[in-house]
Amino acid sequence: MGKLLSLLARDDSNCCSPQKYDVFLDFENAQPTETEQETFEEVQRVLRNSESILEDIQCYKGAGKEIREAISSPTEEYQKKAWQAVMPLVTKLKRFYEFSTELEAVVPKILFQLCSGSMTPTQHLETQQALVKQFAEILEFVLKFDEYKMKTPAIQNDFSYYRRTITRQRMSSSDGYEHPDTREVTNELANHMSLFYAHATPMLKVLSEATTRFVAENQDIPIENTTETLGTMAKVCLRMLENPNLIAQFQREETQLFVLRVMVGLVILYDHVHPQGAFVKASNVDVKGCVKLLKDQPAARSEGLLNALRYTTKHLNEEATPKNIKNLLAA
Repeated sequence: MGKLLSLLARDDSNCCSPQKYDVFLDFENAQPTETEQETFEEVQRVLRNSESILEDIQCYKGAGKEIREAISSPTEEYQKKAWQAVMPLVTKLKRFYEFSTELEAVVPKILFQLCSGSMTPTQHLETQQALVKQFAEILEFVLKFDEYKMKTPAIQNDFSYYRRTITRQRMSSSDGYEHPDTREVTNELANHMSLFYAHATPMLKVLSEATTRFVAENQDIPIENTTETLGTMAKVCLRMLENPNLIAQFQREETQLFVLRVMVGLVILYDHVHPQGAFVKASNVDVKGCVKLLKDQPAARSEGLLNALRYTTKHLNEEATPKNIKNLLAA
């Protein structure tokens, strides 16, 4: 099950102060128990491709130069050059989109394991650490992918050029000729991909919709089970990062940043799934504590995550959000 530490000291908690969440989540070494094994293996088959997806989008260069040349000088030579530059990129974009559908399929399976049954959220976190670790890895992937996507306008430009080109080819072909290169991306698939890439944060949209759909389709599991699990996990991450004794348990330096990202991902997901969001006073998430912790970090580590809270949450700018939270997150 991996290393699990429940601290004996409960700090200054009492009946009038917030509960402390002194659970150490072993994000480095957690191994699946027998009851987790089947779901763990299914999710792992998907996650094993996440690193290469992130590498591909991080290094995505785009075909802007070739596209500009083809538009300004629409000769056959320049159009062929642009097409040859765009097609391998469309293949990558297809792979990214297909990966999002795989995530969409496994997220409800993890949530079912972590939210169903009679255990409390804390008990789930303590006893199902391998699945918690995988859910954390999905959250980190989503944040990273969307951050890279927002910095890469070439993605939408390339795909728009691709769609315009195949439309033009079909219209100019009297016999309905279809270029062999386009058969890999059907018209229906191209429509789905266009909708996916139209969003500033497409993976977050997939994750939040999969979570919302999980709640709607499993009405025997109260929505509170899901939102409290997300909120409790966020509080545990915050607690681990606030406590030097818990940070000292990390074996790798990058784990601290991983937990920081996961904490932010949980706040954002909670805000998308909970009807009132993460920022209202009755929320099960300590947004103020999370933001203060982020602001204590070096700017290079925290600015992207603060921006994620500012620009990818759903309820931040609503009237019910306390002014002190809005001020804390003011850019």
